[in-house]
Amino acid sequence: MTLSLVARAGDPQLFGLIIASSSPAVAARCAHARARVGAVATQNITDPALGPAVLDALAGGAEAGEAIEAALAATRFGEYRQLLAVGAHGAPAAHSGARTLGCHATALGAHAAAGGNLLADEGVPQAMLSAYERSSGAFAHRLLGGLRAGLERGGEAGPIHSAGLLIVREVSWPIVDLRIDWSEEPLAALEALYERYAPQIEDYIVRALDPTRAPAFGVAGDR
Repeated sequence: MTLSLVARAGDPQLFGLIIASSSPAVAARCAHARARVGAVATQNITDPALGPAVLDALAGGAEAGEAIEAALAATRFGEYRQLLAVGAHGAPAAHSGARTLGCHATALGAHAAAGGNLLADEGVPQAMLSAYERSSGAFAHRLLGGLRAGLERGGEAGPIHSAGLLIVREVSWPIVDLRIDWSEEPLAALEALYERYAPQIEDYIVRALDPTRAPAFGVAGDR
């Protein structure tokens, strides 16, 4: 029911993921990232608690594969779970339990991992990963391009209806946390939402850290 891409960029503090599903509000359950630590997708028959568990292990110094193993060892039903993770060091990793649904696959790169279940084609994750790895420019655009490549390869066996983009950097909160919880064209809607949000990212950070240096809000009623 889900396809996703987790990645770290050249900046050692910059992690993110993009995710889409035929189910509503996929990012609310399946997207996890922590500043200076990493990014995790928890999917298939989802246990949202596994995201923080993997991030805790990454924060403790584990590499992605070790963090996934530790999280699964501490919980039941690992055979139903599909997990993707990338941390600050070491290789990205993925887990697809024996009861992962339908056509499923994962693809691992040097700094990113892609995976999905109930796919139209087992080559979808590799298409996502390859598109990300070949791209340059803004991190968010690279993630969005990866998801688009996966959908163009076939995506899920059925239509997707929700998508999310989550990015963390040097501050303790996500600098991007955008969700399309239900739409007939969730990726197009997410792309449009990001283009509207992107020019304000740095302003929102400045307003949080030091409002005395913040630019004017530019909204009705602001004096």
